[in-house]
Amino acid sequence: MNASLANSTRMAWAALRMLLVLTVVTGILYPLLVTGVGQALFHDKANGSMVKVGGKEVGSKLIGQSWNIQGTDKPDPKWFQPRPSNSGYDPLATGSSQLSAGNPKLVAAVRAAKKQVAAFNGVPESQVPADAVTGSASAIDPDISPAYADIQVRRVAEANGLTVAQVQKLVDEHSTGRALGFMGEPRVNVLELNLALKQLTAK
Repeated sequence: MNASLANSTRMAWAALRMLLVLTVVTGILYPLLVTGVGQALFHDKANGSMVKVGGKEVGSKLIGQSWNIQGTDKPDPKWFQPRPSNSGYDPLATGSSQLSAGNPKLVAAVRAAKKQVAAFNGVPESQVPADAVTGSASAIDPDISPAYADIQVRRVAEANGLTVAQVQKLVDEHSTGRALGFMGEPRVNVLELNLALKQLTAK
């Protein structure tokens, strides 16, 4: 009985020491190491890819946001508009509508959105790309397709007193191709594009 108790005590103490060691290694040292490496080598990405203007944070390159007329829910014609979001671009409430592609509610909503986007930008409905009327899986996608940016160029130029060529140049400069030449789709970051537009209109 004493030998059995001694063995049990020895095993319990060994397990406790292993628990303490692993707690320190995996719960303290490893997180500190990963955080340190992230801050040292990937400071911008590790801190949310925040964008600052004049020392003030104006958004994240990773999270979409609305560009409405101040105090309203109407899109401001002076700015490039992002993909629609059913969460209001809230990073704490990400997710799609979960409606299937053939769902009558989704089909009706897309048709209505297509008419609105076409009228807002002064283009035929046939030119409205899919990302202009459908939300992303996360509902906070910060990017739009170059095609969606292109149909907004004339409207943005007129609203800001710029030439179409000036605004189109901004879109071309902020368009990014597929990662590694084959992954994903070409895209334009709306926040970066609108900040560049703001700088241009301030000149």
